[in-house]
Amino acid sequence: MKKIAILCLTLCFLACGTSKTVRQSKKTIKGDWTLTSIKSSAIGDLKITLLNDTEKACFENSTWQFIPNNNTGTYTLSGLNCSSDKRFFVFTIDEVNEDTGLYNFLLKPTNEKGKSETNAGFRLELTSLSETAMQWQQMVTLDGKPITITMNFTKL
Repeated sequence: MKKIAILCLTLCFLACGTSKTVRQSKKTIKGDWTLTSIKSSAIGDLKITLLNDTEKACFENSTWQFIPNNNTGTYTLSGLNCSSDKRFFVFTIDEVNEDTGLYNFLLKPTNEKGKSETNAGFRLELTSLSETAMQWQQMVTLDGKPITITMNFTKL
């Protein structure tokens, strides 16, 4: 009976754990990245505010650090007239479909101690991840029509 209980407990832990693909993604994402470009599928130049923080011009060429062992990270904006204060966040990677390789990436801004003031987060699609490049996409609505914001990162 004791062996059956241990076996059931082990199966529960394995079922609740992250997939091998997500664990590999966390290893790949670890480190320092630069957000090199931000594009939208909308026609024309839109004033886009990202992560309820600031405009996209400040995010372009910003530096990001991901620490997957505790699911935390930081980013620092760049550009003229942009605050260069370090921003903090927590993140999770959830596999959506192992066959397509698509993932959901949840990012929640926090303070330095990991506490969120609003408890608001942002769900993005992690559409591409390699040892040197990463791409996020976010669907938003503009005038009742969906547009896609694409963010491209390069690993430092």
